[in-house]
Amino acid sequence: MRQAVFLVAILVVAAPAAAKVWRGDLQGGQVGQLGGLHGSVAVTWDSKYLWRGFDFYDDEGALHLQTDLSLFDTGFGVSVAGNRAASGGFEDKERWDFAGYYQNSLFKDQPYVTQFRVGWAYHAYPELNEGESLDLQEGQLILSWPSILPIKGMCPTYELVKMWQADEESRLADGNGWLHILMLDYGFSIPSLVPGSSKEQLVKLHSEVVYNDGFSPTPARRVNDWRILYPNPDHDWSHAVFGVSTDLDFGSGIVFTPGVFYQLTLNNSINEDDEELWASLTLKWSF
Repeated sequence: MRQAVFLVAILVVAAPAAAKVWRGDLQGGQVGQLGGLHGSVAVTWDSKYLWRGFDFYDDEGALHLQTDLSLFDTGFGVSVAGNRAASGGFEDKERWDFAGYYQNSLFKDQPYVTQFRVGWAYHAYPELNEGESLDLQEGQLILSWPSILPIKGMCPTYELVKMWQADEESRLADGNGWLHILMLDYGFSIPSLVPGSSKEQLVKLHSEVVYNDGFSPTPARRVNDWRILYPNPDHDWSHAVFGVSTDLDFGSGIVFTPGVFYQLTLNNSINEDDEELWASLTLKWSF
C-alpha cells in the first residue's frame, strides 16, 4: 500500500523536480555544441553518501573527486571519479569509477526531441585484499525529453541501468540486476545570488523514483568495513529522491553548487532507514 500511494503522489507532487547534472548533463553536452577537447574537474562533499538508494558509509559523510572529458565534437566522453568516506573506518569501501559514454540527440527541432546517453562503467574497490573482490560493471541508457512537456524548464528522464559483478569469484551477494529510474526535472531562474553578477541564478529541482530489480552492491557476509549488509533486495520499488540545488557562477568556468536532498525508502531491503536527509557541496571548474 505504501508504494502504491507514493506512486500516485509522485505524479502530483514531483512536477517541480529534476535530473541531477551528474546523471549525464544531457542538455549541456550535445555533439558539435562546443567543439574541441573540453571537460571539467569537480570535488564534492556529501554529509551522507546514498548510492543507488544504499547508505554507503553508514550515515557518515563522503568526499568525491571527479574529472570528465568530452572528446572533441564526437559525442564521446570519459570520466573518472573517486569516492571515499570523510571519516576513518571505511577504507575498504573506497570506490573508483571509470566510465565511457556517447551522447547525442534525435528528432531535433521537434517537440519530442530525445537526448540520449549510452555508457559503460567499472566500479573498483582498490583497498580490498585479493580474493575479496566486490568490483562491479555497469551498462547505462539515459533518455531525456526536454521539450515534450508544456511547462518550460520541466524535463522527464528515464534511466535504465544493468549492473553485474566483474569477477567470477566475487563476494557480492547479488551484484547482478537492473535498475529502472524515472526522473522529473524542473529548472527556473531567479536574480543572481553572487554579489556583482548580472547573470540569472538557476534553481534546479529534482525527483526520482527507482525500481530495483534485485541489485545490491554489498557482500553476502561481512567483509572488513562492510558492517550493514543488504544481500537479497526485493524486486520492487525501492526508493525515491527529492532535492533542490543551485549553481553559483563565479566566472572563468568556476561554479559552486550547494544542494539539499531527501530520500524516502520504499523497501527496507535496500536501506534500514525509512528516511535520509543530506547536504551536498560541489566546486567545479569547466574548461
